Formats: sequence, C-alpha cells, structure tokens
Amino acid sequence: MERQQYVCPKCGNMHYESDQFQATGGNFAKVFDIQNKKFATVTCTRCGFTELYKRMNSDGWDIIDFLIG
Repeated sequence: MERQQYVCPKCGNMHYESDQFQATGGNFAKVFDIQNKKFATVTCTRCGFTELYKRMNSDGWDIIDFLIG
C-alpha cells in the first residue's frame, strides 16, 4: 500500500502525529461502559488541526474488551 504525504488543510504543514482512541456509542454501551467505537487521529504538529478516521471493529476484540472490562 502506498503511503501518501500529509499536508495540513489549515496551515499547509507537512508534519503530523497520529494516535487512536475509543469511545462509547449507544445506550447499551454506555450502561456497561463498553468502548465500541474506535478512531484513528491525525494531528498537525504546527496548528493542532485534528482529523478523525473511524476504524473498523473486530467482533472478537469487542468480546475480549467486554470480558476484561
């Protein structure tokens, strides 16, 4: 897979940091504190502009996350 060069749409900077986070979604997930929404982030190191990209969930990992809590 070819890696594309990052250019911040706000300031034109070409340097970034990437990370990920999880969040709850829906009433069932909130009640049981299940973080079933996964996102990747790309943040410009100059201006802080951040883009979110939804990641696909793996049902097997969701079950493990639920059991471990």
